[in-house]
Amino acid sequence: MKYLTKEWYETCQQTGLHFGLRVHNGAASLDEALFQRLYKRKEKEHIKQEREVYDTDPRFMLEQDGQVMTRADKAFSGEEITAEDQMVYHMPPEERAHIEKLIAEYDARPPFDEKQCKDKYKEAMEWNFRYHAEKLPTEILEQIADIRVFALGYCTSDVLRQLKKKSAENTQEMERIGQAYREAMLDQNIADDVHRRVQFHDCKVTELLHADNLVINFDNRGGFTEINKLTLTAPEIVKHEGESVGSHWLYQELYRIDQGYELHVLLDGEPMSELIVRCTEIIAETE
Repeated sequence: MKYLTKEWYETCQQTGLHFGLRVHNGAASLDEALFQRLYKRKEKEHIKQEREVYDTDPRFMLEQDGQVMTRADKAFSGEEITAEDQMVYHMPPEERAHIEKLIAEYDARPPFDEKQCKDKYKEAMEWNFRYHAEKLPTEILEQIADIRVFALGYCTSDVLRQLKKKSAENTQEMERIGQAYREAMLDQNIADDVHRRVQFHDCKVTELLHADNLVINFDNRGGFTEINKLTLTAPEIVKHEGESVGSHWLYQELYRIDQGYELHVLLDGEPMSELIVRCTEIIAETE
């Protein structure tokens, strides 16, 4: 990758460092009593939200059946709405059957398990503590008295100011590289149709077969394309890091070369990896 690199991706993840934070004067020093008090408050809020979700009766979804729907452009235009602008929604049988299944499961559900909810919250917060300790800029991390209090959403005004500044700098750098990438792709003079063949953002690589051609199969349920098979003809693998199968396709760069194309792919995972392949043709299929 020349533009949408691992470093660029990490920069993208650091554009909202200040999101969800509130200033708390007590965050300036290590205070176990403060942490316990804030933790209990957040835990209580979490349990309340989870209980509300658990006790939400799915029968409300049946109310959609038979509803009159109005065209969005007409609804917001202020113009008179006619019968031609409306339609009655009739729920498909398979959708109703799915909702009725949810209702049956809801009616048979056991009592809300508060202890399990607390255990899961504790596990999530412990992960959160470690995540912030690893991902925050070192110079800011060193100013945080208790990473646990920070992970709960509280910090000093000075730390918040620095995080806002760092987020703005990262956003600017992300956008600068993004613009350079778009200009570089335009310079390749590759048809839009070819670019669309390699749009697999958030699709999972399920198979990678290398013989005369390189065939990549996808689970595209999490992506934004109906295509689930990519074939690169007469491939030359320039770079192949880690295990591609099981990873999700994040971003790609496509370059014109003398005998065809050079495809660069950034894949997620721990660690993230890259795949670079030269090929004569790119074939996209739906199977």
